[in-house]
Amino acid sequence: MMIMLGALVVLGVIWLLLKRHESRMVLIAAGILMCCLGGNPMAALNAFAKSMTNAGLITSVCSCMGFAWCMKYTGCDKHLVVAIGKVLKKMGFLLIPGATLATFIVNIAIPSAAGCSAAVGVIFIPIMMSAGIHPAMAAAAVKSGTYGSMLNPGLLHNGVVAKLAGVGIPEVIATHMPATVAGVIVAAVTLTIVAIFLKENKGYVPADGGEAAVEDLSVNPLYAIMPMVPIIILVLGNTKVVPAFKMGVPQAMIIGALLALAATRKSPVKLTKSFFDGMGDAYANIIGIIISVGVFVAGLNALGLIKALINWMLNSSGIVKIASAFGPFLLALISGSGDAATVAFNESVTPHAVEFGLNTINMGAMAALGGTLGRTISPIAGATIICAGIAGVDPMEVCKRNALGIVLALIVGMVLLVF
Repeated sequence: MMIMLGALVVLGVIWLLLKRHESRMVLIAAGILMCCLGGNPMAALNAFAKSMTNAGLITSVCSCMGFAWCMKYTGCDKHLVVAIGKVLKKMGFLLIPGATLATFIVNIAIPSAAGCSAAVGVIFIPIMMSAGIHPAMAAAAVKSGTYGSMLNPGLLHNGVVAKLAGVGIPEVIATHMPATVAGVIVAAVTLTIVAIFLKENKGYVPADGGEAAVEDLSVNPLYAIMPMVPIIILVLGNTKVVPAFKMGVPQAMIIGALLALAATRKSPVKLTKSFFDGMGDAYANIIGIIISVGVFVAGLNALGLIKALINWMLNSSGIVKIASAFGPFLLALISGSGDAATVAFNESVTPHAVEFGLNTINMGAMAALGGTLGRTISPIAGATIICAGIAGVDPMEVCKRNALGIVLALIVGMVLLVF
């Protein structure tokens, strides 16, 4: 009986999320309701309190977002985007895959898909259109690269998986990096082939007939490299190429912010304020999801749903590998956001990865990659709407063009991570 009640609540949660209601409110309300039905209302509140002080996630996620806001304040993120845009103008027939890979790189430094799309889209998309590429294809090229955030140490899911596996975030990134990079290469190549097949790789004439200009900004190479400094430090340190650089994520972010301050000579007061504003935004909008999912999972436990799900998966172990990828992928595709679904899957199912014969890091990373890729081809995702708006096309036209490449990227990731 309890399991049936829980299943109804979960279906209600999915419906409300698909209707784009506030995810934190929905998850917390559902968690409290299930705990009450299970006769243990305090379990929901205890889970809320426990999730508020998740030290590993808070330090990584908040410091990364603080650094991102510093890059926006100093303008270093714009220098990076414009510098790449000027290179793209000279790429000729490699313009489509080049734009996808360039967006992927920028998204590592600017982890918000919507923020990255807005920053690079206004430069990359007009460049491609002026080179004769169809507007929808130009928008799809940018959108296909908006999961570079998988390689950002501040990404919520990297922190969640690291906590579950009891390892550092760099180890999680190193584990899924081959699958993530292989995926974006597959997506870029596939999109190029689709463009050639549809004859959308050349021949388009912009309405104004003119050539798109990269923003009139004199790029300072020092400024342009600043957004990538913490990533470089963490990679060199954790791969032991430069042992002196081995440090935690917050330390690398603070060093990056200080170097950006020294390079740009902006106001230390305003940069400090930007850093802490970014940290506050991260706690509210990213850590907030973790807190909400913690309450929801407590509700699932109170009604015995997780135990029932685990037992079912143990008896159908072959489906686990596929579910870890396609579960978060499909919900993200439909809802436009993979965060809630991915975190819920990782918090409830991934801790039992060993029982399914899987590595915790690999299973958790696959769920994260699946959710991110699902959001990448969702017509109602913020980043999709931004790219489509810049190109002046319908969001569905963008998704139709990058769907094949993203699905193939998902399959490649699944093969490399869980098979």
